[in-house]
Amino acid sequence: RAPLPALALALLGLAAAAGPRQTPALELAEELAEELWSAGLPGDLPELEPECRSLLAAFAEGSAALTGCLGRRARPVRLCQGCHGPYRRLLAQYGSIARAVGNSSESHNCAKSILTSDRLQIVVTLSEFFNETWEAANCANCLKNNSEGLSNSTEEFLDLFNKSLTCFEHNLQGQGIDLSPNNYTEVCKNCNETYTKLNDLYNHLQRLNRQGGESAHSAHLCIDVEDAMNITRKLWSRTFNCSLPCSDTVPVIAVSSFILFLPIVFYLSSFLHSKQKKRILILPKRIQSNASLVNIQEKYS
Repeated sequence: RAPLPALALALLGLAAAAGPRQTPALELAEELAEELWSAGLPGDLPELEPECRSLLAAFAEGSAALTGCLGRRARPVRLCQGCHGPYRRLLAQYGSIARAVGNSSESHNCAKSILTSDRLQIVVTLSEFFNETWEAANCANCLKNNSEGLSNSTEEFLDLFNKSLTCFEHNLQGQGIDLSPNNYTEVCKNCNETYTKLNDLYNHLQRLNRQGGESAHSAHLCIDVEDAMNITRKLWSRTFNCSLPCSDTVPVIAVSSFILFLPIVFYLSSFLHSKQKKRILILPKRIQSNASLVNIQEKYS
C-alpha cells in the first residue's frame, strides 16, 4: 500500500503525543487516518491540472526569456527593438492563463488556480511589472499598430543614426588616441549633413508625437530613439565640439532689430508731438501797429 498521507501522519503523531493512557484517542486517530487514506486525499497541497501546469510552465519560460532580453539590451537601450517579440509572446501566454477553463467544472479554472489562489499572486505581479516597464519605455510609439515590428519612421531614424555613427568612426580613423579639438574639424565638416538630417527627423517625430497623444507618456518617443539621439548629441557637441548652424538666424535678427527699434520710434514721436504744442503764434509788426492805432482812436473818440 502507498504511504499514509501527511495529514494522517500528523493525526497519528498528535495521538501518540497524548501518551499511552490516551488509548481511545490513538484509536480514533488511526481510524480517521485510514478513512482519509482510503478516500484518496493527497498527502501534499493539491496539484494543478495538467493543462494549468503546462500554461504556468510556458509563462515561466516566457518571463525568463523577456527578463534576459531586457537585461541584455539595457545599455545601450535597445529594449523596443529586440524585445517586442518576447513581450508579445508573454502577453499571449498570460492571456491563455486568464481565459483557460478546465474541461469538466469551474474548479478546473486555471485563472483561479494560478492567478488568485494566494495573497502574493506571483504571476499577476510579474505581468504587471513587465507591462509597466514596457509602457514606461513608450515602446508602442516605435512599433507598428500590431506590435509585430518597428514602424517606418523608427526604421528611418535608426538608419540615419547608424550612418551618423559610421561617419564619426570613419573620420576618426588614423588620427591617434589623443585627439585635440582641432582634429575634430573633419568630423564636423564631413558628418554635418547626416547629423542635420538625424536631428531634424527627431524633432519632427517629437512634434508629431506631441500632437497625436494625450497621455502622460505621449510627450516622449520610445526609449530606444531617445537614447540614440542623446548619444549622438553628446558625441557631436561635447566630444567633437561641433555646432549646428541655426537656419532661423535671419528671421530672428530681423524680429529682434524691430523690437529694439520700437522704443526709439516711440520717444521720437513723443518728442515731436510735445514740440508741436509748445509752438507760439507771433504776429507780424505791421499787424501790431494797426492794432495800436485802433486802440488810440477808440480812446479819444
